[in-house]
Amino acid sequence: MTTGVEDFLATALPRFEAAEISMLNGDAGARKAMWSHKDPVTVFGAATSVTTWTEIEPLFEGLAANFSNYSDYHNDILAAEASGDMAYIVALEHTTASMAGAAPQPFVLRVTTIFRREDGEWKVVHRHADPGSENASALAQRMGVQLSKVATTS
Repeated sequence: MTTGVEDFLATALPRFEAAEISMLNGDAGARKAMWSHKDPVTVFGAATSVTTWTEIEPLFEGLAANFSNYSDYHNDILAAEASGDMAYIVALEHTTASMAGAAPQPFVLRVTTIFRREDGEWKVVHRHADPGSENASALAQRMGVQLSKVATTS
């Protein structure tokens, strides 16, 4: 017999990881589809933070526009739980991709992701990420500058 967390991970994790990989290849569509569009939704990101869907959607477009040349993405899950219509994953997120046209490089983020079940489907409602490796800090600073440029031209 499987547990609630096993069912959650089997259902949500493949879609979640596919959405992240799509974004790392420059396409925000799958990530936007994976997220709830119903407030409250929040992102406390390594590069910037936003607190409503109307702010999150352009953030994801800006992130996707800055990523390319994905070659690796995987999560080392440290903790996960599901209860009723809420679930979470705490993970070390390992990524290798190009950011803002630079050569691809690996980086690690410490990420907490909270999910809410909406109409029978798991949707992300919160992401908190911070640098988990030295180069992730520098990349987050550079990405923050890039996202600021996107926000001022939108």
